[in-house]
Amino acid sequence: MTTTEYLARPPQPHAPVRLLCFPFAGGGASAYARWQGELDARGASVDILPVRLPGREGRSGEPRFTELTSLVEELDEELDEVLASPHLLYGHSMGALIAYALMRRRQERGAPLPRAAMLAAYRAPHLPPPRIDSDANAGSGAGSSDGAESGSSAESSADSGLARALVALGGLPEALLGHPEWLRALLPVVRDDLTLCASAGSAGGPVRVPLHLFAGADDSLVRPSEVTAWRRHAARGCEVRVLPGGHFFLRTHEGWMLDEVAPLVRRYGGRRTVHAAAS
Repeated sequence: MTTTEYLARPPQPHAPVRLLCFPFAGGGASAYARWQGELDARGASVDILPVRLPGREGRSGEPRFTELTSLVEELDEELDEVLASPHLLYGHSMGALIAYALMRRRQERGAPLPRAAMLAAYRAPHLPPPRIDSDANAGSGAGSSDGAESGSSAESSADSGLARALVALGGLPEALLGHPEWLRALLPVVRDDLTLCASAGSAGGPVRVPLHLFAGADDSLVRPSEVTAWRRHAARGCEVRVLPGGHFFLRTHEGWMLDEVAPLVRRYGGRRTVHAAAS
């Protein structure tokens, strides 16, 4: 099996099915660090493969993608050998968008598709992408006589607003607001990821893959109805589950989430790989 920087660890050669996990904006492969052991404990035989995107964690020195099509083209090439084996996809927030775009690309070229995809906490692709209100214009200081100082003040205010918005969503611990050096490292990653989401453009047609959708009951960024709207993009069936928690129920209710994922892994663990007819 070919190795790639896009996987947090090498695939297990004889796994019955693989589950590739795509991160949320600003997140990394570590979000899925516990999934292998937790799903093993739930009797789900699966090889968890967290996807490592450039510009974060162990790849922090690499340029980040800000355009969805370019990222998906590279993922399709880098992961092609892994995706030729029986597999499932999981994507949370931005990761759901990436997983969908990757399926669309592979469907169009007739490549093997996942047995199913689990998409969480993201609006259906025909809807506008979620917008995090970061008070970007606060403190822009139109009356300032020093342009450089005004720009610096506006940038600092925008960063502060984005950080507060992420804390409100549950994506950052509040304690990080007191560590500007950490925020300076994290917030550019989040901003680039949000730019990537905004680059998605109009949605393509339905994917010929069963979709399993997850929404947070108290998600203030993506409402359950906006997750349910994915139904129009599912040509092979669609199930929706609303879980406790907000946008990051992946973190706050991980056990509950994995209780839902485990039976899906078992359901799809013994079926043949789907091959797409080129559209």
